[in-house]
Amino acid sequence: MTHSTSIDAPAWEQRLRACLPLFGHRNWIVVADSAYPAQSKPGIETVLATGTQIEVVRGVFNAIDACTHIKANVYTDQELGLVAERDAPGISEYRGHLADLLDGAKMNCIPHEQIIAKLDQAAQVFRVLIIKTDMTIPYTSVFFELDCAYWNAEAEARLRKAISTAL
Repeated sequence: MTHSTSIDAPAWEQRLRACLPLFGHRNWIVVADSAYPAQSKPGIETVLATGTQIEVVRGVFNAIDACTHIKANVYTDQELGLVAERDAPGISEYRGHLADLLDGAKMNCIPHEQIIAKLDQAAQVFRVLIIKTDMTIPYTSVFFELDCAYWNAEAEARLRKAISTAL
């Protein structure tokens, strides 16, 4: 039996690395707080993370950023900005760390139920990876909706226009 002298990456990072080459636009990755429910749809996979919520968000954000085929539209709950410190101690510090970490990312801040509806709709056809953390502050889940990194909406519109003119 051989022993490795290096420390293996946590299981969630290994699973993320395995999924990223397979994932493309319309797939989702969620870094969830501890109360996020286990979902029963076959295309949704949930793994448990070690490390803090911010460490896991950073790991996912950096891993997606390193990919040449995908980019992420990032969603956070609108409620996150409105939760009071007295009701959820630590939320102000979390919001600050998250804002610093995601600075420059395409951010979408919409009501939680709208994000869940988008996720549920995508999960009807596309795979979703949920990385569940031990975070115990409400509305702190971060949702990464993957998109194509080498093609954009403007190019698609030009292509569709060319197709319609050619017919």
